[in-house]
Amino acid sequence: MLRGGRPWAWRAVSFSVCGALVAVSGCGLTSGSPMVDDVQPGTLGQGQPLKGAHLTVTSKEFTEQLILGAMMGIAFEAAGAEVLDRTGIQGSIGAREAVKSGEATGMYEYTGTAWITYQGNSKPIPNPDAQWRAVRAADLRNGLTWLAPSALNNTYALAMNEANHKKYGTGTLSEVAALAKKDPGAVTLCVESEFANRADGLPGMEKTYGMSLPAKNITQMDTGIIYTQAAKGSCTYGEVFTTDGRIKSMHLVVMADDKKFFPNYNAAPEINSKALKEHPAIAEVLAPLTRKLDNTVAQTLNAKVDVDGQDPHDVALDWMKREGLVKAG
Repeated sequence: MLRGGRPWAWRAVSFSVCGALVAVSGCGLTSGSPMVDDVQPGTLGQGQPLKGAHLTVTSKEFTEQLILGAMMGIAFEAAGAEVLDRTGIQGSIGAREAVKSGEATGMYEYTGTAWITYQGNSKPIPNPDAQWRAVRAADLRNGLTWLAPSALNNTYALAMNEANHKKYGTGTLSEVAALAKKDPGAVTLCVESEFANRADGLPGMEKTYGMSLPAKNITQMDTGIIYTQAAKGSCTYGEVFTTDGRIKSMHLVVMADDKKFFPNYNAAPEINSKALKEHPAIAEVLAPLTRKLDNTVAQTLNAKVDVDGQDPHDVALDWMKREGLVKAG
């Protein structure tokens, strides 16, 4: 899932990801920054089982991914590894391909993204654990191993401001569809380009809920702008992500996915299988971290970046210290 779009001026990391990654073998990460956090084991990394390992973490470019990527790297550091930070790759494909090729050790990826976008399935599996198991089984053939998932489920949703909520009274996507039929001009959407074209995005949502919105009612824009425009009421509904801290801070009302169209997007470690075989302790190091991740944690930490303007790496490190996952060196 492409989420985010905010430029991080403080990040001195550059990447080279070839176009649409048609020729993946010719694409790669060209630079990164060593992680230099002075951390020791807390509830994770006891005995530093990764001492001597040289590992690379990656992520996509949006806020939550930057935080999760930092968390994985910090966990590896606390367990004794030397870690290269190559987080922040644009789009949904580049980071996965880096892990798949072995250029990166691992990342936190979303089960729904793998099931729909990478593995080509058209219908989600409603049970989160069953979907993770299906994704894991399929990706083992791709040289990727999915570790146990978190409760963090960053799925799609539509949201509107409180004024429009009072005006139109919609609370579910079925009610949005009904409004679109009754008053076509009332339903205007602000969405990002990837959502507008993905099978698990707007096209699939329209089909499931019987919507047929005219193109003039749909405006594509960067994710961060969507929240602002929805809050202003410039569009009636904005595409949002359920773990985004701006939902609460901007007083947006989320429409319930009453037909359960959107897949479960549970975050889980996606690890290069060869790297995991070489360093099996990766699984035990990440397990305590993954167990602590849920939507409340994600909304709180995402807001510290997107609302308060804090550095995502600092947000990740401070939280891990507060939770006792790691300790200051």
